[in-house]
Amino acid sequence: MTIDSAPFRSWLTALERRHLADLRLSEVTRALRALSSAYVERRDTGLRGALDSAGKRAAFALYYAPLHFLVTDLIVRALAAGVPAPASILDIGCGTGAAGAAWALAAGGVPVTGIDRHPWAAAEARWTYRELGLDGRARQGDIARLPPLPARSAVIAAFVLNELSAETRGRVEERLLEAAGRGARILIIEPIALRPVPWWRAADERFRSLGGRADEWRFPVSLPASLQLLDRAAGLRHAELTARSLYSPGVPARINRAASGACVRRRCRRRWRPA
Repeated sequence: MTIDSAPFRSWLTALERRHLADLRLSEVTRALRALSSAYVERRDTGLRGALDSAGKRAAFALYYAPLHFLVTDLIVRALAAGVPAPASILDIGCGTGAAGAAWALAAGGVPVTGIDRHPWAAAEARWTYRELGLDGRARQGDIARLPPLPARSAVIAAFVLNELSAETRGRVEERLLEAAGRGARILIIEPIALRPVPWWRAADERFRSLGGRADEWRFPVSLPASLQLLDRAAGLRHAELTARSLYSPGVPARINRAASGACVRRRCRRRWRPA
């Protein structure tokens, strides 16, 4: 799904109707600046601490959720992670459901389930799945207590492990590695900067021991006007979308270098460019 695709544009329009019904745009941009500090600079507070007002919740849904959707879609397509389609996708720490929805759509519309400890996030994820025409459900829950993960399923943890305590993250990683060993597809996405993820290199080694891979991504992008406006309000300038990922394919998979025109660096050493 591209930025110009009808489903993505329709979702953006629906987000604006939903979250600007009772708030002025100036209120949302002011909240976005506060959210960027709380959510990005002080990640130890987690999503629960960042979403303590209606303005911040609207800012997260209108700005961060579409960015997470876009970068997940690009990563999934570059990794060919939706082919063949998994039987289902579990999105842990799902937030508004954007990342899991992106993978589900890239895989042809497979069922998706979201789990998040924040009740607003779980409700918003259910709305996201409905709006994008997906067979999806979401519930409030503890991601450290994951349900059984069948071999043909897929699990995504996007921008969430960095918010967990070391103990909790360790338990979640163990469950994900166990599922990968049984053949489930596992995708972890985090910010490209290493500062929020000091545990990354150790996780990289564990995933590669099971045939997984680690990548850094830089996707050139021209955001829609509404996201550009919020981008400026947050004090950012997204000429590219960046992220790092760990991926265990369950079955052998090859990177689709031409999928998005991304510049990719594999295992932090070799830079690839699209063919």
